[in-house]
Amino acid sequence: MKTPQNVETTLRELAASGNTVNCYIYDTTEMRTKIAHLTEIMPAGVEVFYAMKANPHAAFLAAALKADAKGIEIASLGEAEKAVAAGFDPSRLIYTGPGKSPEELSWAVENSIRTVHIESLTEAHRLNAIAEKAGKTQDVLLRINADFDIHEAQTTFSGGSKKFGVDEEKLADILPQILALPALNFRGLHVYAASGVLNVSDLLKNCELVFGMAKQIEADFPGVLCDIIDFGGGFGVDYLETDHDFNPQAYADGLKTLIETYGYQGRTFFLELGRYLAADSGWFCTEILDIKDSRGKKQVICAGGINHFRRPAALAINHPLAIVTLNRAPLFDGQESIRDEAVYFGGPLCTGADKLANNVYVESADIGDIGVFGLAGAYGLTMSNMEFLSHERPDEIVLS
Repeated sequence: MKTPQNVETTLRELAASGNTVNCYIYDTTEMRTKIAHLTEIMPAGVEVFYAMKANPHAAFLAAALKADAKGIEIASLGEAEKAVAAGFDPSRLIYTGPGKSPEELSWAVENSIRTVHIESLTEAHRLNAIAEKAGKTQDVLLRINADFDIHEAQTTFSGGSKKFGVDEEKLADILPQILALPALNFRGLHVYAASGVLNVSDLLKNCELVFGMAKQIEADFPGVLCDIIDFGGGFGVDYLETDHDFNPQAYADGLKTLIETYGYQGRTFFLELGRYLAADSGWFCTEILDIKDSRGKKQVICAGGINHFRRPAALAINHPLAIVTLNRAPLFDGQESIRDEAVYFGGPLCTGADKLANNVYVESADIGDIGVFGLAGAYGLTMSNMEFLSHERPDEIVLS
């Protein structure tokens, strides 16, 4: 990975101030470009929502608004309030998640959001009671735990026993009960199979299976129409820099073919994209405080660790890494440095779990240089253990 020039310039300016560098830097230009591109190439009826759990920072919400994303996928009342504050009307929000409180469902009904995605029969009854009391009808999608998964995905949400949705084999029993609830307006299905998928054919296979499921439901329940289908997200990001990027054009072409094959023109299809839109709009940048040789392996200690950037440790992967060299004078003769070797990057926390990168090759680095972790725009700071050891929160610097 090469550090973008505007990011490197900002880091050199920060370092010149004399303060320890430990921050996120955001430039949402690429995010806006991706939303615009997807909106252009996707077949008619496909609507792109930003899944703000990836990064709820105001700059990312502003980017989604400016790029004319169809709306925001939310999973909490806090996210709803941030989305509305950023300029999104509640009618542009879709509400997902396996555990929505009565207060959250009440807010959704009172503010007439686009859809609430039902995850269980209990949630359906809870929402129906709230909507009836408010004298309103709420559009809903039913989330299905499909009887298939994508084995090569980074994270799977269907197949086997899952906390998400209603098991596919229980539909015949549960769907009639939901259809009978007077304050709920059934609009269709939500089937989110996996996250972090790079193979387009895997996601298209998911789409085909979901279309088959919708067709079967409509055959089994005359008069029921699945006129909205939410495929979730799943578009992967190449964290390992294998040059195997997700191909959105191939996905768009394949989805168009499936829509035509099933005769589903005129229906609506949701895509909830978070990581794919946000990842390459952010960098976690942290100063190297120490380098030590421990039994033949270099240990690099940085100002920030999993308290500020937890994702590498949580998923046991390395993010792309670059070093901004500052050529600072050593503190003493014989001070350790790195030259063409594989090393361990960690933070300042009092736990062996504090890992930023393991066995990562570094050409050159010295104490005082800055490690720049790429693809950190998604699931960065807000996914991290910020309160652990009470270190100062890193700044979030917005360039664009």
